[in-house]
Amino acid sequence: MLNGAAAIRLSRRIGLAVTLVFCFQAFALGQENASVTFTLDFPGSDPSHYRISVSSNGHGTYDSDGKLNPEAESDPFHIDFALSEATKSRIFDLTKRANYFQGDIDSHKRNLASTGTKTLAYKDAQRSTQASYNYSPNQAVQELTQLLQNLSATLEFGQRLEYYHRYQKLALDEELKRMEEMSKQNGLTEVVVIAPILQKIVNDASLITPVRTRAQRLLIEAGAAPAH
Repeated sequence: MLNGAAAIRLSRRIGLAVTLVFCFQAFALGQENASVTFTLDFPGSDPSHYRISVSSNGHGTYDSDGKLNPEAESDPFHIDFALSEATKSRIFDLTKRANYFQGDIDSHKRNLASTGTKTLAYKDAQRSTQASYNYSPNQAVQELTQLLQNLSATLEFGQRLEYYHRYQKLALDEELKRMEEMSKQNGLTEVVVIAPILQKIVNDASLITPVRTRAQRLLIEAGAAPAH
């Protein structure tokens, strides 16, 4: 049987252990619910506005106001997608290296050309931060910006391929050429996300062989189709 002092010490240890467990669970929950959002506003470009949001569970959303039909003011585009574990981890690692976008991350150099107003935001159970910039000298911010802009380019290709496959099949060859060129220059990210439309093109016997071959090559490069 424990004496009074021993019982008190044991009680304190149990209390501390319980507190640590709750703190760990709260931290883990906060990490699970974390999100990174990137917004670009660049009047005159196409799209002139887009927003990417990525959650720590790998789920992502993308919204843009690109223009596909010349007669329309804009064609609002929305897609939900799942990121690979590697890309998701890189996004959150770069976010951590960028100190979760706390403080001023813009260079404020006046002689730099405007490439649009970019905003990075981070949110979890413990913090909610965001910062806007044209160009940042922070290496982690630069890498994250490039990655997310590449992801936007990939998703926009997917939207255009869907549109051209339905309404302008003759435009597919040139679009896939552009996509292949950007892929060679490492200008795309997560091509596997748009694998369904590439597979549709591969399977469409009404299309000329070069178009289907280009789509097949892109699928293979993305790891979404076996090489023959």
